Amino acid sequence: MRSSYTAVVERNVEASGLFHTEPYECGWASEAIIFVRCLEGSLSGTQAFVQISPDGMNWCNEGALLDLPGEHKTAFVRSTHFGNWLRLTAELGDRTAKVIVTLHLKE
Repeated sequence: MRSSYTAVVERNVEASGLFHTEPYECGWASEAIIFVRCLEGSLSGTQAFVQISPDGMNWCNEGALLDLPGEHKTAFVRSTHFGNWLRLTAELGDRTAKVIVTLHLKE
């Protein structure tokens, strides 16, 4: 039987400027889906990068891009072969939105 876990890494957070989610250590998982739900405001027209890290401090773009959602919308990106740490990062400029970001992990 496969194991799964949902981690809420940002809850009702105001995203703006250079935005990074909290890093999450998930080296046990073989796959991840990252969801971004936009509660207020809109991030439509911007993208976030999936980032990976060997230590939770030094980050590399994994290659996957997420088109961020508009108000009251949800977007997702899938990732595999990510090593031990995951996060999202985005340059939002003058856009501001309240978001929820969750990691859905499976082994």
